[in-house]
Amino acid sequence: MGIIAWIVLGAIAGFITNMIMGGSEGVIATIILGIVGAVVGGYLAGTVLNVADVTGINVESIVVAVIGGVVVVAVYRLLMGQRTNQV
Repeated sequence: MGIIAWIVLGAIAGFITNMIMGGSEGVIATIILGIVGAVVGGYLAGTVLNVADVTGINVESIVVAVIGGVVVVAVYRLLMGQRTNQV
């Protein structure tokens, strides 16, 4: 998948993830979140569930990327919450 497709998919997935999880990240952080979510979601779906992989800008890839984004945000908030409580 080309870099432009990754950015567009990341923007879409990041926006949907922000709508689901809530958040005040900016545009760049939303795109990065979506790209990382696409990678994580693609890994989880491809290796663990043996279902799908992120292959382009289509509904299946967006769903996989959003699920990955939700996982990334949940783990990030869990880790940052623990770090804040320890300080």
